[in-house]
Amino acid sequence: MKPQSPFSIYTSRQHLKLLSGLLLFALGFGFGIISSFYFVSSDAWTSPPPLLELTSRPSAIAMSSAAAPARPVDRSTAASKSPSEATMHGMTEEELLWRASMVPRIQRPPSAESKPKVAFLFLTRGELPLAPLWEKFFEGNEGLYSVYVHANPEFNGSAPPKGSAFYGRRIPSKRVTWGGMDMMEAERRLLANALLDWDNRRFVLLSESCIPLFDFRTVYSYLVDSARVHVECYDLPGSTGRGRFPARLRPHLTPRQWRKGSQWFDIDRDLALEVVSDTAFFPLFQRHCGARCFADEHYLPTLVNARFRHRNQNRSLTWVDWSRGGSHPARFRRGSVTAELLEKMRNGNRSCRYDGRRRGACFLFARKFLADSLDRLLGIAPSLMGFNLNAGKKLRGIDSIH
Repeated sequence: MKPQSPFSIYTSRQHLKLLSGLLLFALGFGFGIISSFYFVSSDAWTSPPPLLELTSRPSAIAMSSAAAPARPVDRSTAASKSPSEATMHGMTEEELLWRASMVPRIQRPPSAESKPKVAFLFLTRGELPLAPLWEKFFEGNEGLYSVYVHANPEFNGSAPPKGSAFYGRRIPSKRVTWGGMDMMEAERRLLANALLDWDNRRFVLLSESCIPLFDFRTVYSYLVDSARVHVECYDLPGSTGRGRFPARLRPHLTPRQWRKGSQWFDIDRDLALEVVSDTAFFPLFQRHCGARCFADEHYLPTLVNARFRHRNQNRSLTWVDWSRGGSHPARFRRGSVTAELLEKMRNGNRSCRYDGRRRGACFLFARKFLADSLDRLLGIAPSLMGFNLNAGKKLRGIDSIH
């Protein structure tokens, strides 16, 4: 046999090394694919935990490793789930607030499949008697809004039918008392659930007695196009304003920072994140703002005034009639609902500011409408407000109502 030359031996060794490297690469690549498939498909990663009753007391979020939930975080958005699953979870309140506060602040780039949404947050006692009116308002605008309902846990009314904008939108909740700090805790609970959907950009707080004053596309443009938030903040001398300031808030808060305002807000995603992750003001209010403090009228106005004043338009978008005095605003029954009344709410005051400029259309919503007013509202509102006339068409600009 003819002996191999040193060059041929060298070449054979190079081929062997090359083949060995390719084999190791293939084995590593295959192992990576199998590992990825396991973690993505594992029940421990993707299956939602069983629904648990929220029993722990809300508290400030400790932004440390100890505060992180033990279970892996499911980063899928609520928009990718069915309506009945979107608000169901087994998180404790601390886990919910922690997870919501950790949702990225950088918005996903706009695309044909992903548009900014408005989150409508309904804080209710139980029933939503005006839901049929809201159904007309939402109709034809799917993908541009989200609905979240916080009702007292004892409420066992019938569930909305499939296909309803309210179907499957009730979140895990706790009892709420009028004027108590637990009302502000409920508002923060609503915000936290809504923040889990990355497409939600504006957050509007409403009650079961609220109605819309314009068609959906007009309201949507007004909110999404705004560079400012709408939180009413004012300094009120006397017992119902400065007189409610708890002395034990000093020195962290002073009477000069104390503000009052309507609880019915419109805020953007950045401020919503600040509210659910607030470890300075919120714990103070929990400890020292008792029944006579009325936290729902003071916490958010005080927070916004102290830290975010430059971003606030300093007014509520919800029309309320306080002309009759007392602790509660005027209520509207069937006999008082007229086209003239609704037109007054829509255009009666045209001296408000929008993004720092003096323009009209101060209010997008109104309250308090009782259940027996529904049939009159359904007879007047759709034609007056143009419900469904612009569904599926290009969004109208803000100048359309100014």
